[in-house]
Amino acid sequence: MAKVVVTIKIMPESPETDLRAIEKDSRKYIEKFVGETEFKIEEENIAFGLKALNITFVMDEKKGSTDALEDQLRNIDGVNSAEVTDVRRSIG
Repeated sequence: MAKVVVTIKIMPESPETDLRAIEKDSRKYIEKFVGETEFKIEEENIAFGLKALNITFVMDEKKGSTDALEDQLRNIDGVNSAEVTDVRRSIG
C-alpha cells in the first residue's frame, strides 16, 4: 500500500472563533487517526474576516476512508464544517 496526502478544510462558525484552538484539537484527532505524521496548516481567507484552516497531512492508504475523522473534526467546538478537499497518492 502507498501513502496518501490528504487535505481537509475546516470552516469555523464565525470570524471570532479561535482558530488556534481548532488547530490544536484537529492535530490531536488527526494524530490519533493516522499516527505520527507531518502537517502543513494554512489559513484561507474566505469573506468578511472569516478564515478557514486547510490541514494537509500524510497517511497510509490502507487506513481507508477519512469519514470517521471528518465526523470527529466537525464535533470540535467552534467548527461549522470539515471536509476532505484533496487526496493524492504519494510517489517515492
